[in-house]
Amino acid sequence: HRLLICGNGGSAADAQHIAAEFVNRFQLERPPLPAIALTTDTSVITSIGNDYSFEQIFSKQVKANGSKGDVLLAISTSGNSRNIVEAVNTALKRDIYTIGLLGGNGGALKPLVNLALIAADRVTARIQEAHILAAHIICYLTDYILFERRHPGD
Repeated sequence: HRLLICGNGGSAADAQHIAAEFVNRFQLERPPLPAIALTTDTSVITSIGNDYSFEQIFSKQVKANGSKGDVLLAISTSGNSRNIVEAVNTALKRDIYTIGLLGGNGGALKPLVNLALIAADRVTARIQEAHILAAHIICYLTDYILFERRHPGD
């Protein structure tokens, strides 16, 4: 089981941040957890974008790296990013659980994802702030549930 994460722009940076928290650690000293930011391999992204389309830059990576039992964390401040929609559709066809960190009203992704976490705001900066807070809560809960310990100071 692994976590696949995708997003555009600032959300791409958030994808990398979240993957680092899983692979390295959040707060607990623990074994690394498998997570891949689908935003980092410029050769893969540009070859897919050039040979096919920008809309497929994440979906082809989900096909290559994802399997049943994995989780796709799809980050979109609008909820309408076409390449994120394609990644979610691909994940669902492969029985990959999907979580959307979304903004506004959730957009096109809201009805598609298995779990929609929506920062109901129109200001991108506020949405991104809420997304990283939600991501840190996910990291905390993952540590707590998988390793059955509390963080220092709790």
